[in-house]
Amino acid sequence: MKQKKRQILGMILSILVFMTFLSPQAKSYFYLQEKQKLSVGDSLELLLKLPPTLLNVINVHIKEGEKLLSFEGNFLNNRKQYTLGVNSPVVIEPGTVKLELKLFDLIPLKKINVDVLPDIKVIPGGHSIGVLLRTEGVMVVGYSPVLNEENESYFPAKDAGIEVGDTIVKINGMRVLTDDQVKQIITSRKDSPAGINITIKRNGKIFDKVIYPKYCHESKNYRIGLFVRDNAGGVGTLTFYDPLTQKFGALGHLITDSQTNTALSIRQGKILNASIESIKKAKRGAPGEKVGIFIENSELGNIEKNDTCGIFGVCEKEIKNPLCPEPLSVSYSNNIHVGPAYILTVVNGQEIKKYDIEVERVMNGRLDGKNMIIRITDKNLLKYTGGIVQGMSGSPIIQDNKIIGAVTHVFVNDPVRGYGVFIENMLLEADILNKNSKTLRQSSQGFYLIFCIKLEIYVIKMCFKI
Repeated sequence: MKQKKRQILGMILSILVFMTFLSPQAKSYFYLQEKQKLSVGDSLELLLKLPPTLLNVINVHIKEGEKLLSFEGNFLNNRKQYTLGVNSPVVIEPGTVKLELKLFDLIPLKKINVDVLPDIKVIPGGHSIGVLLRTEGVMVVGYSPVLNEENESYFPAKDAGIEVGDTIVKINGMRVLTDDQVKQIITSRKDSPAGINITIKRNGKIFDKVIYPKYCHESKNYRIGLFVRDNAGGVGTLTFYDPLTQKFGALGHLITDSQTNTALSIRQGKILNASIESIKKAKRGAPGEKVGIFIENSELGNIEKNDTCGIFGVCEKEIKNPLCPEPLSVSYSNNIHVGPAYILTVVNGQEIKKYDIEVERVMNGRLDGKNMIIRITDKNLLKYTGGIVQGMSGSPIIQDNKIIGAVTHVFVNDPVRGYGVFIENMLLEADILNKNSKTLRQSSQGFYLIFCIKLEIYVIKMCFKI
């Protein structure tokens, strides 16, 4: 009987332990970033979802940088600590602040480093843009059979080890930039050619291959059996324009080839104004799309980088937003919270409009640009588009009158929801924000769940004496 009671008590205890560690309060402490970023003028708030009685017994010791803080208008030159449950100090100068949290002023809880950065302000985008790219070399996008007189198929390039997604950079030592060049070099030989040397780029590495072209009875030319492409284009959304550096960021994600899903290595590119002519509504399992046209002679700037968090470059002219005539401050990841926000985007013509969304989840640990889960809540936008559609990527997300990120991807089976990227990651890739201030990864949710499960197993073993 005693053993049975002990087992029942153990089960109850294990459930209580598990529920405690999965509570919002415990999660807020575990996920509190040990390295944070703030702008000058921000409040030094530590987002702990704890009861006021507990917050009032947690002291924050200022180990370094007290001269950068102001408490109720007074400098903290001689003040080395404050209580977490009262009003937080404001950062007033760039620099580094080092903090240590202690329970009852005795038990160490966590150390936090805060990088105080200048208040970066940018013009929010929302503009519909056309994107034109020329790749660095010629990309292989498929195989094409070479037919002989007996209608037999040959694939010389495939047999030589050329793969879809490879980029051809040289043929016989000659640099190639366009698909026409490749065609001209291959078909210019009238006699049965010897092998030709192809230099390709694959996953950042350079390889040399020898291909033996075959005579194609259908086209009456020598061919190597490839489909290649040297350019890409599409419609997207501008995220921001920095009036100080004239730099821009757009799309919020890497541009890849639609057929090979390989990142495009760009040689040159530009953005220009685009007009949205119609919307293909999103449905469950079928992503929607903005259908737009490029506006001639409306170049805005040159693309210099195609990176994980978008495309970046320099504008040739000043970009303005009629909804936000003045630049807005950016908000860093540790200040982004679950709750209401809005996006700026175009769904008809060139008119930028504001649409309400909800930030459902903030994921600091991800490095793939999928840092937030957002939900469209604006009834007008849902009625018109059905949710997030292709071409909306790059639409700036604004919360508490600060830019926090951009729309990036849609959930195919739930187009009302999608991902967003942090604006700070875009600023890092645009070289507007110093890469030395990159936020350290927060403890991942997967690690936290494993920790909870292991603790649960330990409690059960102790109670059952397994």
